[in-house]
Amino acid sequence: MSEVHVPDQANRLPISVLTGFLGSGKTTLLSKLLRDPDMANTAVVINEFGDVGLDHMLVESSDEDTILMDSGCLCCTIRGDLVDTLRGLFRKRVMGDVPEFERLVIETTGLADPAPILHTLMNDPLICARYRLDGVLTTVDAVHGLGQLDTQFESVKQAAVADRILITKADMVEPDDIEALQTRLRGINPAAPMHIVSHGEIAAKHVLNVGLFDPTGKIPDVEKWLREESYESPQEGEGHNHDGHDHHGEGHHHNDANRHDDHIRTFCLTADEPFSWDAFANWMDALTSVHGESLLRVKGVLHVTDTDQPVVVHGVQHVFHPPAVLEAWPNEDRRSRIVMITRDLNKEPVEKMFRAFIES
Repeated sequence: MSEVHVPDQANRLPISVLTGFLGSGKTTLLSKLLRDPDMANTAVVINEFGDVGLDHMLVESSDEDTILMDSGCLCCTIRGDLVDTLRGLFRKRVMGDVPEFERLVIETTGLADPAPILHTLMNDPLICARYRLDGVLTTVDAVHGLGQLDTQFESVKQAAVADRILITKADMVEPDDIEALQTRLRGINPAAPMHIVSHGEIAAKHVLNVGLFDPTGKIPDVEKWLREESYESPQEGEGHNHDGHDHHGEGHHHNDANRHDDHIRTFCLTADEPFSWDAFANWMDALTSVHGESLLRVKGVLHVTDTDQPVVVHGVQHVFHPPAVLEAWPNEDRRSRIVMITRDLNKEPVEKMFRAFIES
């Protein structure tokens, strides 16, 4: 893992990744979001213009890949490699060829595993120098969401990596159906706030600045970002349901054998005493080399002996964002806390390995 460094957050453009299963309403939601005044000066990167019904919002085309919309937003296609697209867009911004956008939204395809996109944003040095990941927004279809979680593991991964979960098409189901879906999603990702969306309507304030670095705050809100209390469960290692009960909801008959999210584990590791950065990095290197595919999401705030300031880490599977040193601790709690969402990887062996490295 990288050495600890202090990132220049102010000069990097925030990126929101919008993901969700096929037909979950990303198109409708994105189209309506772009009309929100808070989304002004936003660049949107999508796979094909034809995937998003934005034709009525287009006013001029600056070239074949980039279109300026009447909302002031910029729409750009992914042609080939995402890295090339983001570098090219930033270059156009610097040269004045496109408006000076202040944030960027990347929409994934409905069948896409979001991990490769997140890996690119976390790991490419030129991208990391210009952009920062603000958050992952995942749409889940209230009508078909439970069935997709049963049969499509990509749907489970999309929910697991989310910073915000947007339950769409809520106007098409009963309240009990939404409650059953919410309970199921909390088992997969207990810390992600959920928003109920009807007719694709949601205020931009609910999906912007959802990461650790919020430009409206003077210091990062570690507690809000980490939310480790959400990971406390008396049923560690026995599946994801936090009270051990079945949460299918009345009227939903799902085959337990097909539930992909029964393989999901959520837990928090803590350490009262500081440890060296090298000890943590060596543990994480060892863990990712053996179980990288099983680490769906890792977040942590660390008290290391190398500095008096808190160090923040964030990873998806085997790839970690460069660690960041914050200016100050959020409160008197100086414990190291690491929250994890894993697949078929229980807390006990992970914690045993963690203790072996930091206490050696």
